[in-house]
Amino acid sequence: MPGRTHEVTRLEGFSDAVFGFALTLLVVSLETPRSVAELRVLAQGFVPFAVTFAMVCWIWYQHNFYFRRYGLQDPWTVFLNAVLLFVVLFYVYPLKFITTALFGQFVFHDAPTDTFGTIADARMVMLLYSSGVVLIFGTFLLLYRHAWRRRARLALDPEDEVILRYEARAHLISLSLGLASIAVVLVDPMRAPIAGMLYILMGPLHGLNGYQQGRAVHALRAATAEAPDPGTADGSRSAGLAEPTAAAVAGGADPSPPAAPPGPPDAATRTGAGTRQATDA
Repeated sequence: MPGRTHEVTRLEGFSDAVFGFALTLLVVSLETPRSVAELRVLAQGFVPFAVTFAMVCWIWYQHNFYFRRYGLQDPWTVFLNAVLLFVVLFYVYPLKFITTALFGQFVFHDAPTDTFGTIADARMVMLLYSSGVVLIFGTFLLLYRHAWRRRARLALDPEDEVILRYEARAHLISLSLGLASIAVVLVDPMRAPIAGMLYILMGPLHGLNGYQQGRAVHALRAATAEAPDPGTADGSRSAGLAEPTAAAVAGGADPSPPAAPPGPPDAATRTGAGTRQATDA
């Protein structure tokens, strides 16, 4: 992809600092444990911390991938980036709460069964979490749509355009799952656990999208490789003429072009030959 290698901009540096601050909000504890019980609680907190850390890092990777690849710095991009960073900072709190509660209840079996409180509380938690998913990946989708509108200015080739479309579709998948989760909670608050289970589909759907992207890129490269050389009038004819020459060189024959056949004698030659025939007679 030409013209996309650039130094880290102030916008990217600012964004990296915000992502770093978001990761610090996930720190389990800032105090040194003073007993075995406190150490045990601290150790149990590292598992959900690792999960939430990985999820925030994945969002950062998507952000870095976009700006390294397209490098847009116009006002609309700056605004969408600011919205994304704001949501990420807020999103880490419900993300950490849900992850800690689920691991405590189903992995360590030491969390109280009423962690989510009443049905209304569980509904509110899922609405916050799914709203964060919708806002984050909806913003990514708007960024990619903006890059698609600027594809001529970015000088994207056909392969770049294929990658852009499938990356946008990946964020549309995440956005759709978030909207489906919100719909389930709003229709029936008793189905809040099902609304959370919908996110299990994110892995298979993203895997399928990535597989289709790979096939599309491979097919495009194969079609490009089979296309004739645009620098010649007839690519197949040029290739056909080049093959005997290469075979002749490999067989030890003289690769120089054969001499042209003799043409018809010119007028002066014919006159001189006629004179000599008259003299001999």
